[in-house]
Parts: sequence; structure tokens; C-alpha cells
Amino acid sequence: MIGTNRYIGSPVERIEDPRFLRGRGQFVGDLRREGMLHAAILRSPVAHGLVAAVDTSAALAIAGVRAVITAKDIGAVPRIPLRLLPLPGTERFLQPVIGADRVRYVGEPVAVVLADNPALAEDGAGAITLDIEELPPVSDRQASGRREILLFEEAGTNAAIVFTGVKGDADAAFRDADYVRRDRFAVQRHTALPMEPRGLLAEWDAAQGRMTVLGAAKVPFFNRDTLAAMLGLSATAVDLIENDVGGGFGARGEFYPEDFPIPFAARHVGRPVRWLEDRREHLTAMNHARQADCEIEIACRSNGTILGVRGEVFVDLGAYVRTNGLIQPRTLAQCLTGPYRVPNVRITAAALLTNKTPSGTYRGPGRYEGSFFCERLIELAAHDLGIDGAEMRRRNLIGAGEMPYRLPRLEPVGPVGDTECDSGDYREALERCLAEFGWAEKRALQGREIDGRYHGVAVACFFEGGGAGPKETARLDLEADGTVSVYVGSTAVGQGLETVIAQIAADTLGLPLGQSRVLHGSTSFLDEGYGAFASRSTVLGGSAVFEAANALLAKIRAAAGARLGCAAEQIELADGYARAPDGRSLAFTELAPEGSAGHDRVRQRQPADLYLRIGCSARRGRPGNRRCRIARLSRRRGCRPHREPSDIARPVDRRYGPGAGRRFPGAPCL
Repeated sequence: MIGTNRYIGSPVERIEDPRFLRGRGQFVGDLRREGMLHAAILRSPVAHGLVAAVDTSAALAIAGVRAVITAKDIGAVPRIPLRLLPLPGTERFLQPVIGADRVRYVGEPVAVVLADNPALAEDGAGAITLDIEELPPVSDRQASGRREILLFEEAGTNAAIVFTGVKGDADAAFRDADYVRRDRFAVQRHTALPMEPRGLLAEWDAAQGRMTVLGAAKVPFFNRDTLAAMLGLSATAVDLIENDVGGGFGARGEFYPEDFPIPFAARHVGRPVRWLEDRREHLTAMNHARQADCEIEIACRSNGTILGVRGEVFVDLGAYVRTNGLIQPRTLAQCLTGPYRVPNVRITAAALLTNKTPSGTYRGPGRYEGSFFCERLIELAAHDLGIDGAEMRRRNLIGAGEMPYRLPRLEPVGPVGDTECDSGDYREALERCLAEFGWAEKRALQGREIDGRYHGVAVACFFEGGGAGPKETARLDLEADGTVSVYVGSTAVGQGLETVIAQIAADTLGLPLGQSRVLHGSTSFLDEGYGAFASRSTVLGGSAVFEAANALLAKIRAAAGARLGCAAEQIELADGYARAPDGRSLAFTELAPEGSAGHDRVRQRQPADLYLRIGCSARRGRPGNRRCRIARLSRRRGCRPHREPSDIARPVDRRYGPGAGRRFPGAPCL
């Protein structure tokens, strides 16, 4: 029967896994082209300086080095636009695709060397002489705030933007409170560090005037439009092709400085050019994330009811505002109070520039930091008030009857940025987690030394936004052999997209799972797409596939009805056949020439869906030893029906390693 869920919510073997397990994935490093040149990028060795000269003569004298490209060769150096939150004033702090007159962080590209093999390209980069007049660096957000040294002197400030989240009257809440506590917290700098560093292969077809770039990920359609504008081409003359990737985590796939000079070089020399990032340059070139500190305070009644939260957050954004770099401070200003009922809020989040690698998104940007700030403050307040940490949270979690619950208004974004907790029973999720963990029994272990190890227990609540819009695109084609080609604008960054989309298509069409082929992300498949970020691929991409599949079924019914001499609504579809009431039937293969349907799934970006995670942990550690053991870990996640259970469990499990590493920096959790 069409529409019966046989696959969605059922454990199935992932479609992607066999080719990866058998070494048949295709990564950029596997690609070869006839006449291909290899690129190496010379990067700034200083954090802040004025570029006086770039002498490439020694590099060009090396046999096998074919060209060196600098800002002088490019001419008017493009700057990378913001993909998210392109607010007025932020354009002053955008990153150029290559350093021209000034460099602002160690690792900023200054020149691109093209050679017959990677070793020669590296030799060429090492032979270039850079004349850079070093300037004093802005090393941290405190120095940035003093404005004694400016990264962009014409702007007159190092503050890219200041967000403010406001709800109710925070000052009045603090005046009337029985209890107030103020504290400072900080989160250090992170980076995503995927298993495979980035890479690109660019090919210029001079006869067709067409640029093809392989190695796209995450948001290829935005990147295509950006690259086309920079190259002076129409979007239809540029294709970005998605290959397999070794991890994304929110950092891979944004438009980086390297995404322009490599295609530019291919057109400049008229040969394919491939660039593969090595791990050392990856650490200085790919987006960093998370570095923030705060001074915040909480106001409560004596029974632990939270009346208000207010304070300041400072985000070390690095040297430039990159494509999605403002998401972290935005989220900190609006979502720091998490899944709790806090009627009065005033949080400012300043995005400050320093001479470090620029920041971007990495696994829950802003929510991770905000959750740590909020949970730590609640835990300290509970201790001061003599209330159990779980009970403190129980009393303040947003109730199911309060949904939807509006979060603070964000300025300077205004009403368009309003968001809310849309649904869920947070308290029920907490109770289930506490019961599974055995909180009532294990809390007695808090602070006790047993067999030479101190024991501690903790609980924390975290919420995340998902399903960000505005929409996604899909098209389904019924092929001559009866299989269905499913094209979707969502991209694959390791989250099991091919399996999930195939499940949705199979259940909607009533076909076996293996009878559909999923093609995703590449701009050659569809005219428009939006990609993979903010947990949107299933919500938006899956919904687009669902609606496109239903549109395809309607076309099949109409075509079968016309051939079998009955109304379309009389046609029954099952097992790849269209049947008339009198028993006559047509196989889908016979209707293939008429079977193609596309759909844009429209969904407003705000309000976003918010879902809850709750975790309890018990740890053991020896006195004076920073090593610890996680003795017990339980978690509960409030979300809609699962698509494929293991695709929910895997990414949730993988979050605990980075979290533990941040909480105990430099000390392994065993």
C-alpha cells in the first residue's frame, strides 16, 4: 500500500556504508585529470602586518613550477559575503580571498603556486620571499575591546557587532529577587578537525565558458552563486560537484578564501588545478569556533524559581567575519537561558575581532557555550540555595502547557529574528533520564571517596534548533527500468543522507528501498538547493522528497488512467504497478516517459523548531590526578519520530567526546 511506513523508523543498513567500508568512496584526493597542476598556498607567517612586496622570481625559476598567483594577478580582490545574518555594518569586516595590502592572521593566503606535482608546488611556495612589515597583534578580546590596535582602521572599532537579547524587565527582576549570584565563565577555542582536510579540483572549459569545481560540500548552491559573481560568470556557467567527504561538523563547505583562487588559477592557466589541504595548514585555515567568555548573573526566589538572567558575553571572532561567523554571538544573546522559564532576560553578546583564524560554526554554535554558562550558573545557585540540582531544573523547565514559549527578542535583528520553543514535554524527558540514570540513588555518591577515587554526579539540559529554512528542492524521475532517481538539494556530510532520503522515497512510493537512487547536493542536478546545516536535511530535504514523490504518484495515476480508460482517482498503485478497477494494469516501466516531478518544500526560517537533550553523568577521579572515568552516562532527546534509529544515535553519541574533552582540557576521559 502506498504511503505505509515500512522503512522510516526501522533499523536498516545504511546505503552509504558498503562503499566506504570497501574503500570505494571518491574523495577529492582520488581525482585525477589529464594535464592537472597541483596547487600549494603560501600563507602569512605573521599575525598582523602590512604586505610591502611578494617576490615570486625564485619560485618561478624552479623547473616544474608553472605559475604563481598573487593579489596583483587577480586585480580587484573579491571579499567573501556573509551567507547568514548579513547585517548592515558587517560588510566592513569581510575577508578578502587573498591577502593584498594587509594580513590579519597566521595562515591567511598570500600566493598560490602551481606546479607539476605537490612537492614542486611546496618547493615553489617556500622559495617566495615575503616582505611584511609586522604590526602589533590583537591577541585576545580584552585587547580588542581597548581599541588601541585596530584590525580595520577605517572602521574605528574592533567590534563587528553587538547583539542584545531582551525579554521582560531584567533590572526589575533583580531588584525584587531573594537571591542573586554573579559569576564568570569561559570556553576556549575549538576547531572541527574532520578526518579528511579540505580539497578542490577546478576545471575551466574555455570553449564552453564553463567552470566546474569538484569538492563542494554543505552549501554548494550558495557557493556556486558566490564564485560565479566573483569570476564574472552567470550561475548557469558554474557547477559545483559534491564528492564524498571525511566529516563536516559545520565547518567544512562554507566559502573559504581558497574557493576563489583555485578556480581562478584553473582559468588563468587553462589547465585543471587541484589543491589538497594538509593538516598543518588546516589548523590555521579552517574555521575555528567557540571561544567566548562571559560575566552573567542570575536572580531567583528563595525556592529556586528563576526570575531573571542578565550579563555580558564576549566572543573572540578572529580576524574577519566569515560566512556564518555571526551565528555564535547571535545564539548566545538569544538562547543562553536554554530550555528554562526565565521571564526576564537581558544578554549582550559582542563579536570582537582579534588576529586569529576567523571563526564559524561547529556543532551547535553558541548553544554549546551558552549551555555551559547557563548550566554552571544554575548549579551554583542550586548549591547556594540548598536545592538538589535536578530539582532546581525540574522547577524551572518550560512546561508542556507553556508551549510555544517565546525566547528573547534579538536586536539589531528585530521581529524577523523571533524564535520560540515550539513543542515538547521537557519535564517528562527529564524524569525519564533521571529514572534511567538512578539519580535518587547515585546523588548520594556526590563528593565521596571510594577505593581511592572521588565520585561526582551531574545533570544538564540543552536545547538545539533544527529545520532551518527557507526551503529545499527535490525532483523525482521515473526511469525506463522502473527505478526512481531522487534528486535533492540537501548535501551529505556524513549524516546518512542517502539512506534517509531513500527511506522516505521508498515509503511514499511504495517501492523497495533498493529501487531508488539518491543524487544530492551537486548544482548540476537541480537549479536550486540549500544544503546541510542546522539539522535541516531530513526536515526540509525529506519533506521536499515526500511532496515530489506524491506529485510523481499523481502523474503516474493520471497517465495510467488515460491509458486504461478510467479516472485517475480510480487507479490503485502497489508494488510498481498501476491497476484499474477491472484488474488491468500497467507496470511503472511502461509509464516512465511520463514520470518526472519536482517540488520546492517551502518552510519559514522563523520560528525554528527547538528540541531538547538532557544528560546525566557520573564520574570518578583520583585526588590530584586530572584523569577521570565516566562511570555512567544517560541521556534523553525529545524529538519527533525517528527516521532511522542509528542515524539519531550515532551523532548524539559523537557529541559526548568533544564535550568531555572541553570539560577536562588536556586530560583524557577513560
